[in-house]
Amino acid sequence: MYRVFEALDELVTIVEEARGVPMTSSCVVPRGETLELLDDIREAYQPELDDAQDVLDKRDEILNSARTEAEETLSSAREEAERLVAEAKAEAERLVSEAQQQANEILAEADAEADRAVAAGQAEYDSLTARARDEHDRMLQAGREAYERSVQQGLDEQARLVSETEVVQAAHAEAARLVDEAHEEADRQRAECDAYVDGKLAEFAELLDQTLRSVDQGRSQLRGGPIGSMSAGVTHNGYNGYR
Repeated sequence: MYRVFEALDELVTIVEEARGVPMTSSCVVPRGETLELLDDIREAYQPELDDAQDVLDKRDEILNSARTEAEETLSSAREEAERLVAEAKAEAERLVSEAQQQANEILAEADAEADRAVAAGQAEYDSLTARARDEHDRMLQAGREAYERSVQQGLDEQARLVSETEVVQAAHAEAARLVDEAHEEADRQRAECDAYVDGKLAEFAELLDQTLRSVDQGRSQLRGGPIGSMSAGVTHNGYNGYR
């Protein structure tokens, strides 16, 4: 950017120190040197635009990285929750199976004891059978409760893991905010540079235009007559068309 200001100052110096045209307020500006300075301005200004584009590219990279990390974290949380629920279900089923097996063993023992006690009386048999059935029901109820507790613990763990993704979402929002601020700052700086360079180039263009008009008038005066004026007008219009 320093080279832009330096080249503009050199252009002003060239115009101020240019050799004057006799009998006019015009001057002769070296075309080659002037064009070289204009090329320097264009080359020095290009990196600023490249830097602004780099800021925009960096914003997309940050957003993509945050989005990928959030998706990976959420996927891991879901997989972990599903694994915990599956383990809880398996453990509950194992407890129910063990309870059922123990209940069956108790019933078998009770039936055997009852068979042995038949001779002692029907009342004792009924009492043992009732106690065995009560124990069977108790064991089944305990198995069901253990199953429900395990499933609930798995669901609670799933909810906890999913809630942790809110941290990732907050990081994503912060990254988006930082990128937006960088984008606004880049746009502001670029707008200021554009306005300054545009103003200087407009001043230089006006100065050149005034110089060309003065040169055309001087040529018309030197040639004299309508023919000379018409020729100068054609030359000036042709230059304006080139611009």
